[in-house]
This record gives sequence, C-alpha cells and structure tokens, in this order.
Amino acid sequence: MGQLASALDIRPGITAIIGSGGKTTLIHTLARELSRQGRVILSTSTKIFPPEGIRILSAPPEDGFCAPVCVALPCPGGKLTAPACSFAALADRADYVLVEADGSRGLPLKAHAPHEPVIPPNSNPVICVVGAAGFYHPADQVCHRPEVFARLAGMKLSDPVTPCHAAQVIRAERLAGRVFLNQVESAQDQAAARAFAAALGQPVIAGSLHKGVYSCL
Repeated sequence: MGQLASALDIRPGITAIIGSGGKTTLIHTLARELSRQGRVILSTSTKIFPPEGIRILSAPPEDGFCAPVCVALPCPGGKLTAPACSFAALADRADYVLVEADGSRGLPLKAHAPHEPVIPPNSNPVICVVGAAGFYHPADQVCHRPEVFARLAGMKLSDPVTPCHAAQVIRAERLAGRVFLNQVESAQDQAAARAFAAALGQPVIAGSLHKGVYSCL
C-alpha cells in the first residue's frame, strides 16, 4: 500500500471522500497507490467531471481488470453522476471503491447543506478533505456554502477563516472519521496545520498532494 493510503488507513471496501480543496486529486492519488494492491473502482454519489486517463464504464466490469476504472453515468453538462447499480455491487467487483460524495465548486473550504454529503452505506472510512489555501481569507471568498460555514464557525462572512474556525465546522458536522489537510506548502501553512490539528482534537494527515509530502499531526 502507498504512503498516503497507509496514512489514511484505507481498507478494502467503500471509501467516501467529502469536503474541499483537493478531493478529486486525493482520489486519483489513492487510486494509483491502491491499484498496486488490488482492483480499484472510482465513482460518485453526486456529480463529477470525467477523470482523465481512466476508463469510464456505465456498469461494473464483468471481467478482471488491473488499472483503475470509473463506474458512473453521463449527465447534462458533460459531467458524470452516480451509477445505476448500488455501491455495494461495485464493492463486489473490486477490492477498493473510492466515491466522491459531495461538491465544492473548486473552493478550498466548505460546509454542508442538509442534503449533503451523499455517503454510500457501509463507507469505511469517510475522509474529509480541507484546503489550507483558504485559511486567513474571508469566508465569503473561499468557502462553498459560506453562510452555513460562518454559522457553524461562529464568525461573520467577512471575517478571515482561521484554522480554529475550520476545525469548529468539522467538529459541528461530525461527518468524517478521518481528516486530510491539503495545500500545506509553506512554513506558514505548516504552523496553520498544527493549529488546525490541535483545535480539531483528533489526528490529521496534513501535506501537499502537489508535492507528494504528508505527515500525521
């Protein structure tokens, strides 16, 4: 198993990935690592752009496969949406199923509306991705669903988001058992990561998907 998959304790079965600031890149990184150990299927419970360089199928593959595949259905706007089969059916055909379970409109931070995330049954683990690039910028500029984020964090929309604010939102939502803090690129980011982990009160995997460097805080 690869470095990041091991750090996040990815297990055979369904893994749901939520949040913002690098979900898609995380899924592709995990798919590459996990494909050395077994069969990997990517999918979504909402809508995603078609992944580059990965074969897209409308149903689970019938025969053996080595490279990761994506099982999803086309929808308007050039995106893909959830497959017609259950995610359990995908898990029957693969060792690892990686599901992108919400959207963030490309922003580094987010809070969730009542109808999201759409986490498949029996997902273990659920990983929340957080983008450190959103720290110290006004919530209404860097957050998807900024009104919800500000309410949960106890802040104004125009206030800069601190690592403690982001941790407060995750604690309030209680959606994920594991947290990956992405976009930790500089010494300032590393200090923010330590403050975020301390405020969250649980282990955090922090690092940079761009650089391929990670650590457990």
